[in-house]
Amino acid sequence: MSGERIDRVLARLLPQHSRTRIQSWIAAGAVCIGARAVSPSERVDAGVRVSVAEGPPAPPRDPEVLAEAIALDLIHEDRDCLVVNKPVGLVVHPGAGNREHTLQNALLGLDPGLGRLPRAGIVHRLDKDTSGVLVVARTAEAYTSLSRQLLARTVAREYQAVTSGVMTAGGTVDAPIGRHRSDRLRQTVRGDGRPAVTHYRVLQRFRAHTHVAVTLETGRTHQIRVHLAHLRHPLVGDPVYGGRHTRPRGASAALVGILRSFRRQALHAATLSFDHPRTGKRRTFTSPVPADFAALLAALALDVRDAAGGA
Repeated sequence: MSGERIDRVLARLLPQHSRTRIQSWIAAGAVCIGARAVSPSERVDAGVRVSVAEGPPAPPRDPEVLAEAIALDLIHEDRDCLVVNKPVGLVVHPGAGNREHTLQNALLGLDPGLGRLPRAGIVHRLDKDTSGVLVVARTAEAYTSLSRQLLARTVAREYQAVTSGVMTAGGTVDAPIGRHRSDRLRQTVRGDGRPAVTHYRVLQRFRAHTHVAVTLETGRTHQIRVHLAHLRHPLVGDPVYGGRHTRPRGASAALVGILRSFRRQALHAATLSFDHPRTGKRRTFTSPVPADFAALLAALALDVRDAAGGA
């Protein structure tokens, strides 16, 4: 980090605090090298000792994020963290058009103490219509630990997905991702994007679809959806990157109906592994695929059997 701006250095060393908050400490004269307060644009050299005034203010809770009594499916709970099985349709944290009924609202309703942490302890996210396992910090120390593990890429995440088209084998997509130049709601593969690496392996092939397991090295917005669409194997039901529905030749009316009615990306966060913030012990948590995903797999498998019987 030698030669980098002080605010960027502190943002990496103190990931539990936002860069905006760190910049406010610098502006208030609370960040010093020796006895000298630093300026926001100052660059630091290796070996210097940086001090932050004791007791920086705790991040205030967004007054617009209210606690709500929303039932959550908790896979694990202890004094340091919560592991949640997020359902389809639940937004993780408030944003434009979604100020209520989010996971963050639910967490504040479950544990008001989470209001002392950024985004009520949420350290990573899943898209609204992606289901599965997600970890939440309950203390500042746990938030720091989990944030640093995510930064170091030691948090292991495996997803299950159903794609359009038959994949011949697994592989890796190493392609940078950035915001689409003309559609600000989409991400796309672009040369000047942020590095993104996705690994995938085939679990089961159907006549016109593939059930795959996907692991991430990076965590870019919509990464799995963008990378698999880049391979021309978009996720079934993806309203943004999916394109037209793919169906096997001679598919039954039942299968066609299931494919048409599957209106969200067929993506599920099945497994999450991390080092427990207090004990350091490696913990792994799993979540079974939800009912609509299981029904899709069953219908595709039945189609294969029916086609074989007809042959």
